[in-house]
Amino acid sequence: MIADAMPLAGLRVLDFGHTVMGPTAGLILADLGAEVIRIEPVAGDPTRRLKGFGTGYFPFFNRNKQSVAINLKDPRGLRIVKLLLAESDVLIENFAPGTMTRLGLDYGQIAADYPRLIYLSLKGFLPGHYENRVALDEVVQMMSGLAYMTGPPGQPLRAGASVVDIMGGAFGVVAVQAAVIERQKTGRGQLVRSALFESAMFLMGQHLAYAAQSDEPVPPMPARVSAWAIYDQFRTKDDHMVFLGITSDNHWQRFCRIFGCDDLGTDATLATNNQRIEARQRLLPQLATLIAGLDLAALTEKVVAADLPFAPIARPEALFDDPHLNDGGYLLETTMPNGEKGRLPNLPISLDGRLGKLTRNPPVIGADTGLCLERLGFSATQINELYADGIIGLAGDAKASETSGNQ
Repeated sequence: MIADAMPLAGLRVLDFGHTVMGPTAGLILADLGAEVIRIEPVAGDPTRRLKGFGTGYFPFFNRNKQSVAINLKDPRGLRIVKLLLAESDVLIENFAPGTMTRLGLDYGQIAADYPRLIYLSLKGFLPGHYENRVALDEVVQMMSGLAYMTGPPGQPLRAGASVVDIMGGAFGVVAVQAAVIERQKTGRGQLVRSALFESAMFLMGQHLAYAAQSDEPVPPMPARVSAWAIYDQFRTKDDHMVFLGITSDNHWQRFCRIFGCDDLGTDATLATNNQRIEARQRLLPQLATLIAGLDLAALTEKVVAADLPFAPIARPEALFDDPHLNDGGYLLETTMPNGEKGRLPNLPISLDGRLGKLTRNPPVIGADTGLCLERLGFSATQINELYADGIIGLAGDAKASETSGNQ
């Protein structure tokens, strides 16, 4: 099996995550080879039914996982979970504060029974003054200054993706892997945490370091004084927006040579980056005019020849046809639970040349409930009774004898 070649093969994870943060942690562990069992309500994770941008949550963050649908509020459902815990290495949860306690599944309530369990708790805040407050990605983008830094002055703007949710989930995986290594030495699991607010603060570290060395308020990124003279967006002849950065004096000389701007390249008042910063008001309009005379293909040919930092400003859907992503195996052909197909991003790491693989499409609700319970020793009769009582969900509303397991 392909997943066996990955480093976390043999690690079993119960993923109670929902929305983005928890499922991100489960996704990364699954892509690295862990067996991830997604614990869902009998009706399925609510994100399966979200509209708008929410339609992308479940299909992206839940590949390579099994789906086991259980009513956690019923003692019979809770018994199933505890049987699963007995054979699991990691638990992931990102419920609101107090939820796992009410279910009887808080770390303090179960640690003695499962001493090797690594319990990843993902919250809005780490322990402290705010720990019982509810948070969302956008909330902590506002709290941390990230939204202030992203938007123009007076117009704070959240980032265009769930960057803090994803970052918090990824930091949670770092903590889990550290705990796995520590368990090899001690034989014991532990509670590990990651949180939205502190993850957002980590993203803001460079700006805090700037603030610590400056007497002026930190300006938002659109109003900053750039460290580079040319670090801007331009429009091409065929009406494409592009970004071009010239971040060294060698860049500048190559730009002038390849673009035929010998007069600029020999201008002693433009020889250094700092001189070019002083001359931005006259220099940038000249470059804008030059670039406006080239179509995107011609401009791309020149900047590649000059080896300059450059990018067309792309829409998300343009990535489907990106030759680098497609040729490199960085997009995975995925069948969504609704049957639609799409190429979705692979895990952005390589391990000795190995990339993540799609071993399971995002599962339909309860796709693996029947097989999971059979492995735990439940008979078909018992499974069907649990299904009839609404304690478990089975794929396609099928009875145990009719389930096919993986979808």
